[in-house]
Amino acid sequence: MLDSQAHVNNNAPQKYYSGDGTVFLAPPDGTTNVRTRHWGSTVLDSSCSDVPSSRESLMIITRPIEAIIRRVSPPQSPAPELTQPTVSVIIPAKNEARNIGWVLERIPSFVDEVIIVDGLSNDGTLEIAKMISPDVVVVHEMQPGKGAAVRAGFREARGDYVVMLDADGSMDPAEIERFVARLDEGYDLVKGSRFIDGGGTTDMTLVRKIGNGALLMLSNLLYGGRFSELCYGYMALRRSAIPELRLSAVGFEIETQIVTRAMRSNLRVTEVASRESERMHGDSNLNAVRDGLRILRTLINDRVLPIRDGEPSSRPQVDRTEQRREAT
Repeated sequence: MLDSQAHVNNNAPQKYYSGDGTVFLAPPDGTTNVRTRHWGSTVLDSSCSDVPSSRESLMIITRPIEAIIRRVSPPQSPAPELTQPTVSVIIPAKNEARNIGWVLERIPSFVDEVIIVDGLSNDGTLEIAKMISPDVVVVHEMQPGKGAAVRAGFREARGDYVVMLDADGSMDPAEIERFVARLDEGYDLVKGSRFIDGGGTTDMTLVRKIGNGALLMLSNLLYGGRFSELCYGYMALRRSAIPELRLSAVGFEIETQIVTRAMRSNLRVTEVASRESERMHGDSNLNAVRDGLRILRTLINDRVLPIRDGEPSSRPQVDRTEQRREAT
């Protein structure tokens, strides 16, 4: 054991430096020619030309201690790898052959799965889609209506996040990134809005604008929301939240029902800016009066009636190629 308490007199060294069993003594005359090793009861003296500095002495002391710590400390496990949530995109389509290519070519590379829910197209929509994106998943939905198509896509989606996107070219697929970013922040449902900073639309008639505003005010009143948008189908949500919604809508009112059911289920909902363009080709299947009345009925029913599950009329046929995009 190191003896650091040895008796000294006036002629003895006045200070010492120790490490690894060595005591360095500095004589009173300032010379540094004595090195004494105390090891048990044995004392060995020898001459040396210099004494280590305080920093060197500290290194001499700490190195053996560090070696001991390394020997007795358990090996540390490597930090777990963080995995990115996977993303599925659902595109309801019926006779969108002239538009679907533009949409698929602009899907971001980080998307893992693209699902086209086809409503019995007869214009080559699926042939063009598979030519552009061979790994696209095709769901053949026999029940007509956008709501039926969206619910069929939800059932087949495998991604952690699910994004709804129209096939007519009115929604920019590049915006998917901002929806996903808000899901990463912890939200359960992210809905696009044309009426906040950064958003906009060139595809809304005066009648639709008035109707949309009235339905939005009623929705915020009935469900305690403070949203700027209601009737817009660009949305993203966690797949784990879909069963809580218990969706049953068949038509365009599915967009409203997703929001009302999310509010009733106390899910975390937010909005992101989105810009809507006119559809690129063809005519819309939306009827402002008919679909406006269905949205109104959905708002009232989901507020006052018990929520019941909706079931498809038949199990849709699914064409799935087991080839997926690499997540980045």
